[in-house]
Amino acid sequence: MSLINELENLRNYFERGATLSADFRIEQLKKLKQSILEYEYELYQALYTDLKKNKEETWVTETGMVISELNTALRKIKSWMRPEKVRTNLLNLPSSSRILREPLGVLLIIGPWNYPFQLLINPLIGAIAAGNCVVLKPSEFAPATDVVMKKIIESVFPKEYILYVQGEGQQVIPQMMNAFRFDHVFYTGSTAVGKIIYKMAAEKVVPVTLELGGKSPCVVDADANLKVAARRIAMTKFSNAGQMCVAPDYVLVHQSVKQPFVDAMQETIHQFFGDKPEENYNYGKMISEKQFDRVVKYLSEGNIIKGGRIDRAKLFIEPSLLDNIAPDAAVMQDEIFGPVLPILTFADMKEAKSIINKHPNPLAFYIYTASTANAKSWLQNIPAGGACINNSSWHLTNHHLPFGGRGFSGTGNYHGKYSFETFSHKKAVMQTPTWFDPSIKYPPLKGRLKLFKRIIK
Repeated sequence: MSLINELENLRNYFERGATLSADFRIEQLKKLKQSILEYEYELYQALYTDLKKNKEETWVTETGMVISELNTALRKIKSWMRPEKVRTNLLNLPSSSRILREPLGVLLIIGPWNYPFQLLINPLIGAIAAGNCVVLKPSEFAPATDVVMKKIIESVFPKEYILYVQGEGQQVIPQMMNAFRFDHVFYTGSTAVGKIIYKMAAEKVVPVTLELGGKSPCVVDADANLKVAARRIAMTKFSNAGQMCVAPDYVLVHQSVKQPFVDAMQETIHQFFGDKPEENYNYGKMISEKQFDRVVKYLSEGNIIKGGRIDRAKLFIEPSLLDNIAPDAAVMQDEIFGPVLPILTFADMKEAKSIINKHPNPLAFYIYTASTANAKSWLQNIPAGGACINNSSWHLTNHHLPFGGRGFSGTGNYHGKYSFETFSHKKAVMQTPTWFDPSIKYPPLKGRLKLFKRIIK
């Protein structure tokens, strides 16, 4: 059967109304959860093969996050589906008003390679909870994980409900989007590819959610707890060998505390990964030679004050700190997406803001400070998709918070209830009784302007 025929089968299945009931959606989420747990150890092996992730990191950043999201949806789905009663204005009394959440239809979810399981399956949970049919397109660049995810999905879901499509994204995605109109496209990945997805969707007026990236800045102010800042920055910057969309892309440290901060970072990196990170249980590898070669070039664009060792055969780049970087260097223009951390200094907020504004609206912004007032000022002055005060990246693990970007870092958001909302249409419904039908609403209207002005304010 051709791919286009399979897409039409999803449309037919959705239009039969099979996905509408809460009981159906709950049952599908339970099946997904059971299947994930059944293949848990294969996922550990696959993610180690693709990215050298250990079991603990896999649970915290991939499998466990998905299970948590599933548990939340299972607990909340009936309340999310419940019609929302809203007030009715004076003009329309005695009508009643409510908002219904209805499924969008057939969705396309495109996952990336850096967190190949979590960033494909978490959106799927929201799509199922909202009552949709889904096409899943995993990244071909994490092949071991791709194989296991295919088993997880196809062992429990019929293809006319959840269709798992493998292959090269640059071929398969245009083939589907040009021949079939999806009701929503959800893409996680680079800004460059996101623009291409956006353009294809616009041709058919298809709404999109784009979870992109960018240069997420991390400010360490003069009053910050430097030891804590170093630990929390290093943990997320070098997790998954830096291949994280919300990793701190560069640090702006107040000039008065630069050297103590650098000392704390050097000590922390050694504590975390030892003398040979390539042999350390807690340190990963680059996904491919292409990504390795791209990131290695950044090492020549500044003064290496920590790290710098590489091994192409092992796809290994040592956790590295750079300073003395030229403003126009590529490492300060591109999203690094690897274990290289530039450290810049600033004298005041104005100077820091001028650096950040060269790449406005980052996906995330991090500020380390002991002052609540100072933190508030930074948040007000730096627009970003999300932010942390005295932390980095962990906001994305809280399903009570919406996760998403703005501007070039993305559009739309998800996680928890926000995923359900993203994949639902809010249908406005007003119900009017027939026992009250005043003639004043109907023509002729001449002479009623003053009355209308009193009613409609």
